[in-house]
Amino acid sequence: MAEPTRDIALYVHWPFCLSLCPYCDFNSHVRDDIDHPAWRDALLRELEHYAAQTPDRQLTSIFFGGGTPSLMDPATTAAIIARARELFSTGEDLEITLEANPTSAETGVLSGFAEAGVNRLSLGIQALDDAALSALGRTHSVAEARAAILLSRDIFDRFSFDLIYARPEQSPDAWQDELQSALDLTRGHLSAYQLTIEAGTPFFLAQARGALDLPGEDDGAAMFEITQRVLEDAGMPAYEISNHAQPGDESVHNLTYWRHRDYLGIGPGAHGRITLNNRVHETRQHRAPEIWLERTHANGHATQRATALDTESLIAEVAMMGLRLVEGLEATSFAQRTGVSLDQAFSPDVIGHLIEAGYLERSPDRMAATMAGRQRLNAVLEALLNT
Repeated sequence: MAEPTRDIALYVHWPFCLSLCPYCDFNSHVRDDIDHPAWRDALLRELEHYAAQTPDRQLTSIFFGGGTPSLMDPATTAAIIARARELFSTGEDLEITLEANPTSAETGVLSGFAEAGVNRLSLGIQALDDAALSALGRTHSVAEARAAILLSRDIFDRFSFDLIYARPEQSPDAWQDELQSALDLTRGHLSAYQLTIEAGTPFFLAQARGALDLPGEDDGAAMFEITQRVLEDAGMPAYEISNHAQPGDESVHNLTYWRHRDYLGIGPGAHGRITLNNRVHETRQHRAPEIWLERTHANGHATQRATALDTESLIAEVAMMGLRLVEGLEATSFAQRTGVSLDQAFSPDVIGHLIEAGYLERSPDRMAATMAGRQRLNAVLEALLNT
């Protein structure tokens, strides 16, 4: 039985993009016309639906993700933030993040999002190389990316941007040079993701045809190690596999996911995890934007799934998320969330073998993956969860 948690976060999904990137498998769609007042009303309705199920909670963060939330009307952002503050207790330090793409049309409204209450921006830069941006299907240039970063630094006290490495035809030396050039643009936080090929994406189909020249496994590993070293030397050590921050600049919202705390998910395809009657429930909204909009206006929500997780599923989720963090799994929090101890959840023999191999560290109050273990986390999790 999961113990109830007072803290809760809010994720708001905006499903629309100007164009779709060939590597992306997120719930994203291109539409020529969007009825912004209708979407504002629907998102508020779904927020109110879930807030009614989770009263007396302390809201710790709001995250507008997508899709491309910077295509949202800032008035919608402002309305959601205001209503969330009315529905939940909040502190002065409530973190409110919005994802944005660095195109000229979107950066022009960044000040509007700041006025709406957004206090942290996450920019989808992805590369500081024009040829790479083109190959990734991005519609901005390096010049636009740099301009967007500089503008964001002027408007927001906290901001981060994303980069992708292990891209087609990229070498470790080229990645190190690019990462070094990015350091002059950072302010406390940087996300660096190794490119993964997701089933059903154009990149997946291109790889199947042999038309995608990706770096080999050794080069990918070298780029991961370069990322850890360069950013740690710059004062932004990893706190999660792909996220680096100066102490105190970690993303509060994303830590909610990785520590497997409660969060509400509203909008098409949004997922949530909420504790009700001492059980952690998985929620999922309908993915299709038009169906989601229709059902939310009709019913106040478009929930497609709301199911209590069994203990085995909960253990797997908590482990998969928590071992991504440098801090790993804290024993007391793990037991409170899953109802079992670390030693009950996992084979001591398997843990011992992984420690001996240099992939896990274990103390009385914590179990964490080493840097080598985080680099091979899928294999570590397979050993832990399938024994």
